[in-house]
Amino acid sequence: MEIVFILVSFLASVIGAICGIGGGVIIKPVLDAFGLYSVSTISFMSGCIVLSMTTYSVVKSKLAKDSVIEKGVSTWLGIGAAAGGLLGKQLFDMVKALFENSDTVGAVQAIALFVITLGTAIYTVNKEKMHTLRVKNPVGCVLIGLALGVMSSFLGIGGGPINLVVLYYFFSMETKVAAQNSLYIILFSQLVSTVFTVVSGRVPEFPVVLFLCMVCCGILGGAAGRKINKKIDSNTVSKLFLGLMVVIMGICIWNFIRFL
Repeated sequence: MEIVFILVSFLASVIGAICGIGGGVIIKPVLDAFGLYSVSTISFMSGCIVLSMTTYSVVKSKLAKDSVIEKGVSTWLGIGAAAGGLLGKQLFDMVKALFENSDTVGAVQAIALFVITLGTAIYTVNKEKMHTLRVKNPVGCVLIGLALGVMSSFLGIGGGPINLVVLYYFFSMETKVAAQNSLYIILFSQLVSTVFTVVSGRVPEFPVVLFLCMVCCGILGGAAGRKINKKIDSNTVSKLFLGLMVVIMGICIWNFIRFL
């Protein structure tokens, strides 16, 4: 079973680096479906894997001088997402406390992720018909980032597909540009969220050797995803992204039923 977890981490990071979704949106629901560890443990492990992959991807793009990150906009989004990540952690703890069985919060996460993924898929199919905006106001960027951070932290997915929709609609970014900027924003929010978890002493128990292997695979997956992203066009990235949304929705339905 450990081999499956390691493969999921690698493949999710490959796809995450290609599409700009971080990989947590795949890792979290897939590992939840196995039911081997608590919701809190899976959320923490998934977040750390996403952090390792996004750190590698962003730093590598910078060093390779092929970065298309719009720092003015995305830095403000990242700051908002970092603050939202902390609020999302608090929200997760509040919802978790409402249930006698703490893992029942997994059902709430599953249905919330399903709704967000469905909305994302619908927008992706129709995005060519949509009028887009070009938000540049720092306050507006921070508020949008705040909302992204709350959702991603509560769901334990690091960033996810909603980032791309926001970058498409509010900032009129092309697919590959949105993918890089999404990873940059995820790096902000996931770094702050992980540091907060460690500093506040809320790190759940987890299998250390498996965790380290998964983190390493997250970095390797990020490296492979970067190379693949350079070789395919934006239309192919969009098709891969849409197919992924369908798979995630199916897993969310399974997890919702299982947790209930």
